[in-house]
Amino acid sequence: MNGRKRKDLQITLFQGDCLELMEHMEDGLFDMVLTDPPYSSGGLYAGDRQKSTASKYTDTTYNGASRFPDFSGDNMDQRSFTEFMRMVLAKARQKSKDGAVIAVFVDWRNLAAMTDALQAAGWIYRGIVVWNKGNARNIPGRFRQDCEFIVWGTNGQKPVDWKPGAAALQGFYSEKSVPSRIKHHQTEKPVSLLEKLIAISPADGYVCDLFMGSGSTGVACINTDRNFTGIELSKQIFDTAKTRIDEAMAAIRE
Repeated sequence: MNGRKRKDLQITLFQGDCLELMEHMEDGLFDMVLTDPPYSSGGLYAGDRQKSTASKYTDTTYNGASRFPDFSGDNMDQRSFTEFMRMVLAKARQKSKDGAVIAVFVDWRNLAAMTDALQAAGWIYRGIVVWNKGNARNIPGRFRQDCEFIVWGTNGQKPVDWKPGAAALQGFYSEKSVPSRIKHHQTEKPVSLLEKLIAISPADGYVCDLFMGSGSTGVACINTDRNFTGIELSKQIFDTAKTRIDEAMAAIRE
């Protein structure tokens, strides 16, 4: 967390469908869209994808994350997933500034689908950032699936600032997953990782998370003095996000 602790941040939270809600938002508002949609993954076959998120991403024998509610939108085949994300990312581009950055989490199974969706939505595809979680299951004779990925791009051209001392952001981050005992969501991302990704957006900028989950991106924005707009479909999960974000705002006002 930086030391400025802005108390005038604009934090806007919506509960509902992101495609419907974006219809009523101002165009050209966001400097960055940083989001973690349902991966529609958890397996290679249709039967695998159709299981509950708890059965796909948690384990009741040791992983306390199974205590959280399942989330929807995670049962699409790859073709449907690609089209759904294209629609979402196209609308998000309309709501973003020229040169805005998009960064979308995905796993290895739907990595190609996400790069297709981002480009079909009109963003310029810029590459992939790697998140090394370091907690994959040990399956002898196979390569470990230690990483998830962030597909990123820009809304049109993004000029490069060649001023002396300016540096590129990292393309690889080793951040431990959130321990199950302190999670708020089945697939929660670490705030520390989100803070590092948000650094590509302007200071005091506007960041949007279309699949807000338990609000970790909002907490990261508060910690780094960014304005935040978050959307979450599930009422129960939305309530968790609102509580966390309210607590983070209260902390900077003390």
